[in-house]
Amino acid sequence: MVPLTDVVRSWGRIGVLGFGGPPAHIRMLRELTVERRGWISPEEFEDAVATCNLLPGPSSTQMAIYTAWRVAGARGALVGGTAFILPGLVVILALAAIFLDGEPPRWVLGLGAGAGAAVPGVAVSAGWSLAPSSWARAASHRRWVLYLVAGLVATPLVGAWVVAVLLACGVLELLVQHPRVLAVVPPLLAPAAVGGGTLAGLMWLGFKVGALSYGGGFVVIPLMQADAVDRHHWMSGADFLNAVALGQITPGPVTHTIAVVGYAAAGLGGALLADAVAFVPSYLFVLVGGRHFDRIRASPPARAVLDGAGPAAIGAILGSAITLARALSEPWQFAVLAGALVLILVLRRGVVTTLLLAAAVGVFCYR
Repeated sequence: MVPLTDVVRSWGRIGVLGFGGPPAHIRMLRELTVERRGWISPEEFEDAVATCNLLPGPSSTQMAIYTAWRVAGARGALVGGTAFILPGLVVILALAAIFLDGEPPRWVLGLGAGAGAAVPGVAVSAGWSLAPSSWARAASHRRWVLYLVAGLVATPLVGAWVVAVLLACGVLELLVQHPRVLAVVPPLLAPAAVGGGTLAGLMWLGFKVGALSYGGGFVVIPLMQADAVDRHHWMSGADFLNAVALGQITPGPVTHTIAVVGYAAAGLGGALLADAVAFVPSYLFVLVGGRHFDRIRASPPARAVLDGAGPAAIGAILGSAITLARALSEPWQFAVLAGALVLILVLRRGVVTTLLLAAAVGVFCYR
């Protein structure tokens, strides 16, 4: 067993330096647990990555919790996961207070408008990067295209119901590959939009983000946008673009974007509530199912659900670029978006670098 002090120090370091999203987080975790310390074998680490990709929710957060659980037990999972999550939460809440409270200085508004203009390009890049591996493992390329189109169309058209579309695609593929599981389908289709007040809405949104999202960190964006902007009107489209940009340029999980949404809806308490609900499922998946990760990865039904929900999630990410671009209002923002697409897709520049450059342009162009 690794001492908890080592877990706090090591996983906290990744939480502080973990810019660049899930690929960077996975690389840093592997370097720590496999290459430098030898706590986990390479084979077990790769199997755990594959299993976390089969689970809903933020996969890199689940890997941080799993590796901490593997080396220090249940207490290690709680301590290590919190050390990984907390630094990014503190940073993004501080930035949310600057962007959402009162009247920020014009240069701050320019930063947000510039970085926000590049966000639709980041969405396109995220979906594009996920497509090849998903296509390669598809059971049927025709159904893969169908599921992707369903997610792509659903995001701008049905908004808050996109999570139902993702689940429906997963269930449909499950039924195609394993018809005998028909009896378990009704419970899977039960989730629906939850009414009630602001806190109930935030809790439901957090649950969707943490327990019903497939396809990596960026798929949470279309799930959040429909509720935050269109359904509950907690924030404007421009504010949501800022929230997504903040989630990209701060360390730790992209899922922290939901803290900005919670802050806009109900202040600091709303931010902490939404963030906590979004991350609780990741802890439960590991603490309850960690010892069964090898069986989950080998489960044909689990893979079948991902064969349907995965491409639908990619479509939802690409569709989110459409809805995000609708929030742009200035001609120079569309020019920034075009530049961001060139930087990310053609010149292969990093997301953080692209967003920072876009923010710098915004300072000069914002009026």
